Formats: sequence, structure tokens, C-alpha cells
Amino acid sequence: MNPYIYLRALKRAEHTVFCVEDGQKTYFDAQFNRLLAYASGQQVKRSVLEALTDYLNVQMAPVTFNYEITAKNELSQKEPWSPCDPQHIDQLVGGWMRAGDGITKKRRSPLSISAMRPLHPLLSGVEKENLTFDRSDRPDNHPVNVRLAGKSELLSEEEIEAFLTKSHSTLTRRHWIPDNKRTTGLFVYDIAVDMRTLFSVSLNQHDPEVDKEMIEKLRNAGWVESENVFGKCLILPKAEREKVIPALAHALINWRITSNQARTFSLMETLAVAISDNANALAGAIRAKLIDDGTEKPKAKPIVDEKAGAEVFVTLPCAAHVIVENESADALDAAVESLIKKMRAFDYEKQL
Repeated sequence: MNPYIYLRALKRAEHTVFCVEDGQKTYFDAQFNRLLAYASGQQVKRSVLEALTDYLNVQMAPVTFNYEITAKNELSQKEPWSPCDPQHIDQLVGGWMRAGDGITKKRRSPLSISAMRPLHPLLSGVEKENLTFDRSDRPDNHPVNVRLAGKSELLSEEEIEAFLTKSHSTLTRRHWIPDNKRTTGLFVYDIAVDMRTLFSVSLNQHDPEVDKEMIEKLRNAGWVESENVFGKCLILPKAEREKVIPALAHALINWRITSNQARTFSLMETLAVAISDNANALAGAIRAKLIDDGTEKPKAKPIVDEKAGAEVFVTLPCAAHVIVENESADALDAAVESLIKKMRAFDYEKQL
């Protein structure tokens, strides 16, 4: 069977911020001359891994942060160290990189994840708004500090009153926050799962994923020695795979951006999911089409096509934004079950 599973999901975000950089993180679309919001593939991956570990009720692998004191007696941050331990499920699925501590060890994640970006430039937008941080309703409960520029001492109440009288000024308990970006629209993300490496760790010591000590540790933990197209490897025991597969399927479909890079809560509900072993089928299943309605401004229409060659699962909220016929309340559960079935059908221990 094809060792790849491809997944595309359509989400709707409403007046929210889901990736921070000067407000909502954006990029510029040259064809349609628009600023478009996005969440990086790294942020989507982190959210998927958090959903995975939450489902399994386990902690993410500890990461060691390294600092060095320089000759100028200043702190310099160095490369963080991953434990490179596939017994941590977020490491096995998410991969790792560790340099500067003996031989460099790296594992490419079996998940390849795109950014979450607009389905079409005309189907999303970025707005700016001005905010105020206002505490003027309870002035006695919120102190005000006034200093002379360049001085650390606070002015006394008498000095403040004298200055306000002389300058005809007032002190407010409001803080103006201009040009805050928010985004609304239809967004997609794509994920490719390589089942050949999903539960396997390479034994190659010329370009190692793990060191010899870790290999021995995995063997003692019951990992099975096998071989895939990349060479000899160790495979996670079947009993452990049976625990991870439902959790991973759940995480790929039901993840949410919950990191400190997201604010202004939006459900970001999933409208449709397409699953296939052919990446091109996904592009046809969830797509947009430019419409020429005789006006100067182009328009785009979102399309969810159940006959494009992929399995398509349509949720109830999708019908409010896309013309569909087969929406259902259990669409996401069915998508999860489809992923579970495909991952369980792959023979991880006898790939050759």
C-alpha cells in the first residue's frame, strides 16, 4: 500500500489573532495585492503535538536550554538540547535535532505540515482596529506614577497637581493601543504522514538519529528490530502503537491553536476534511474558484468536492459558508476513524 497519508482540512477563523507578530502575523500576496494572515507550519505542528500528548495524558519531552557567560560577563543563549528519546511520543512523532553535544543527532519528523493559510486570497481578510486599556471607572483603585524624564524618583502629589495646573493637563487611566490586526476567513492546512518512519528509529550510526546507548535502551524496552527502505531500524512495539494511533488521528483532526501565540478566542471550527493517498486529490477536494460576474473586482467561491478522488468529511457548520449536500454531525469522528484504519493497516514491522 501507499506509505503516505495526505490530509487537508478547511477551517474558519472569525475576528481573531492566531499567530502574533506585530499583531496577527501576515504575508503579502502579489497576485491579488492583499495582506493575508497565517500560522506557521511549526505552530500547527506544536499544536498537533500538544493535542497528542494531552490525549495520552503524558508530558512533552523536557528540553534543556543552554546559556554561556561570555568574556564580557554577559549571558549568551546557545542551542537548546532535545533529549533525542523516541520513548517520548512527541519526540517520536515530532522529530529532533541536537548539536554541540558530541555527534549531531537528528530525526526528521514523519509528519510534514504546511502553514495554515487562506483557502484563497479573496476568502480572508486582515483588519486593523484601535483598542483602549481603560481603567477610568475606578480611579482610586489604580495609582498613577509620574517621573521627570531621566529620573527615577516619583513626583509627589503636590508636585503633580502643580504641574497639571500650570500645563492645563489631565492624567487619565486609559492606554491607547493603535493598529491591532485581526483576521477573518476560510483557512486550510495540509499534513503528510510518512508511515515508513512514523514508528521507526534508524539504526544508522553514520548519520545517527540516536546514539548506541539509546539503541540498547530501546531494545530492552521491547522495540523490534526490522528494516525499511532507509535501512535497519527499530520499531515501536505493537501494543504501544495501538495506544498512539487513535491519539495521533485525534490530534491531526482536532488540534487547536492554544499556545501563547494565539489570542482573541475563536472556535476556528473545522468545516471539512479531505483524506487520500494522493496529494493531488486533496487540492481538488477542497479548493476555491475565481468567478467572473462582470464587475471589476474578482470574486472567489469556496468549493468542497466529494467527487474529486479523496474521502471528504463535511461538518454541519460548513453549510453556512460552502454549498454542500452531505454535511453531518459526526463528520470529524468519521475522519478520525478513517485515519485510524489507514494507520493500522500499514505493516510497520515487515515493510520489505
